[in-house]
Amino acid sequence: MAECDLKLLGMWASPFVIRVRMMLEEKGLSYEYIEQDVFNKSELLLKHNPTYQKVPVLIHGDRDICESLAILEYIDENWFGIGPPVLPATPYERAIARFWAAYIEDKLLLSFIGILRAATEEVKAEKIAETHTILEMLEGAFKKCSAGKGFFGGDSIGYLDVTLGSYLTWIKAAERISGAKLLDETKMPLLVEWEKRFLAADCAKKSLPSVDQLEKHARNLQVTRWKVASVN
Repeated sequence: MAECDLKLLGMWASPFVIRVRMMLEEKGLSYEYIEQDVFNKSELLLKHNPTYQKVPVLIHGDRDICESLAILEYIDENWFGIGPPVLPATPYERAIARFWAAYIEDKLLLSFIGILRAATEEVKAEKIAETHTILEMLEGAFKKCSAGKGFFGGDSIGYLDVTLGSYLTWIKAAERISGAKLLDETKMPLLVEWEKRFLAADCAKKSLPSVDQLEKHARNLQVTRWKVASVN
């Protein structure tokens, strides 16, 4: 791996942290990972992200870079030419990738957390249907962005792959807990095949927590402790 003066402040279950770890692995960049308790914030976290006080934070020498999507773009620009590119090559393709990344951030996490937090079967059914709609939209996005290749990024894992891929084991944990199939091969065949390829990649194997770990974590969380804003 390329030697860099990099530290990453994170929380093991956060998809926002996971995606940064995956891209650092994909780029072959060495870094020190420092686990944080987002419910009892450390002086280190408060020092390096005093504005939002959230993870992930990438510390590069004397620079602090916060927010996962901004970190991905920083990695791409600062280590361009090392490993595969993060963002697509053309301005239009980059704009499309950013659009769908924003869609994932706005919609996906809250939808499946809504499934886990549902107080009634009726509410759970509504959230499951909402999640299916979101994933069906991403099925169409994959068809457009991949242009018939294996990943959103084309031949290699890129920006949208790690943005969505960071949620995959969370989705599987939500499926176990809810009893519902969220990534359905009859409705989203392209995404299901993409999921298989993505999970087989080294960056995913090294960075994603297991479904068992996330299921246990989700079951242990009390409703009042779903602090989404603390970990993105």
